[in-house]
Amino acid sequence: MGVHDHDHDHGPGGPDHSHGHAGHSHGVSADADRRWLAIALGLIGAFMAVEVVVGVIAQSLALISDAAHMLTDAVSIVLALIAMRLAARPARGGYTFGLKRAEILSAQANGLTLLLLALWLAYEAVQRLIDPPPVAGGLVLVTALAGIVVNVAAAWCISRANRSSLAVEGAYQHILNDLFAFIGTAVAGLIVLTTGFVQADAIATLVVVVLMVKAGYGLVRESGRIFLEAAPAHVDPDAVGDRLVAHPPVTEVHDLHIWTITSGQAALSAHVLVEPAGDCHAVRRDLERLLAKEYAITHTTLQVDHAQEALLTVGRTGEVAADPHCAESHGPVHREGPHDH
Repeated sequence: MGVHDHDHDHGPGGPDHSHGHAGHSHGVSADADRRWLAIALGLIGAFMAVEVVVGVIAQSLALISDAAHMLTDAVSIVLALIAMRLAARPARGGYTFGLKRAEILSAQANGLTLLLLALWLAYEAVQRLIDPPPVAGGLVLVTALAGIVVNVAAAWCISRANRSSLAVEGAYQHILNDLFAFIGTAVAGLIVLTTGFVQADAIATLVVVVLMVKAGYGLVRESGRIFLEAAPAHVDPDAVGDRLVAHPPVTEVHDLHIWTITSGQAALSAHVLVEPAGDCHAVRRDLERLLAKEYAITHTTLQVDHAQEALLTVGRTGEVAADPHCAESHGPVHREGPHDH
């Protein structure tokens, strides 16, 4: 997409409201191939049905828990497919960003299902440690080995899609955890088969629970940061503000907001004041290039105004003249020299 400069010259001291959209794409990348997700969904759905039957026959909680986990795998892929379709819709009406946050909803749903399922499996595993039922170790081992093959194939399919999408990453984490679960179940089946230690089935389930909690918490945390309009984890807003104000002839930066629209798409808005003789348009273009190069932020809205003389003078010690543009700015005010963050 080309550069769209909307310059409104209001004369000296007038605002320069511009929206820089250079070199970035909106929404989920076209590389997130729906066909690969659909193949993974077919593999998981077919094997899940077989595993439920085998798990009941073998009386294996590990197999049943793997089947339940595979159900969440299937749901996560369906959610990712729906989210990708919604995110591709153009912005219109009241949805000025389109439906790009649909994939974040999908990721949060995936994380929550992992956490809830982990709680249920932990409870069932503890019950079986206390009162273990007989487990058909050979049947568990064979089924788990087949599950490993299926999950490796499904994980490979999803890895071919665009994992920068949080929805696709959520589905991938589901399947990766299921792969670890099957490995644990295979080990448990081998132990039961060779030693008769049936509690190994429940212990394998608890190991999987730990992995599920880790993955689920990560997805909920990352999606929660996006919903709460937090800055991307790798970007320090205070450092960005200090970097912008260090660019001459900028004298002040306030109302600085940095947030994530959807996976891999950060946005920034700020009110920038420059010296009375400064070129607002040139400063805005320079700052857009700086943000793109140093912070990979290309969706920017910078309001650039000339600072009035009153702002460049200091009255009594510790006092700074009020900003006539913003009676009440949001967040810290960045100026040259030491200042509060």
